[in-house]
Amino acid sequence: MPAREMRMEMFLRALMKGDYTKAKAHLDKLEKIVGDDEWGRGYSKAINGFLSALNDNDTDSLIVQLVRNPDNEKAQKLLEHFESILQHEFRDDYEKGYYTAWKELLTAYLSQERLGVKHGKK
Repeated sequence: MPAREMRMEMFLRALMKGDYTKAKAHLDKLEKIVGDDEWGRGYSKAINGFLSALNDNDTDSLIVQLVRNPDNEKAQKLLEHFESILQHEFRDDYEKGYYTAWKELLTAYLSQERLGVKHGKK
């Protein structure tokens, strides 16, 4: 498994446990891995948004909904949606980075049993 995906799993695990200090440490390492090009900035925007939404308890946010009320069916539909967006040739690198972060987060989310996190609806 690539380092970025492994770090995303650790980031998600910390988010699911509500350990935002540890999540921030993983976020910082993810940002170093992805770099500062357009793609990396898009990826960073997404992961910072995940942490910010949970810190603010933004109940309208998808990430907050998935963490507070685990729902694998919803996560699978979102994953398929974001994967289809990534197939659009007209997407720029920033958008591709943003949606890749979502794709990797949702992939990790759907692998929660392996991550040792409580499982929600199937």
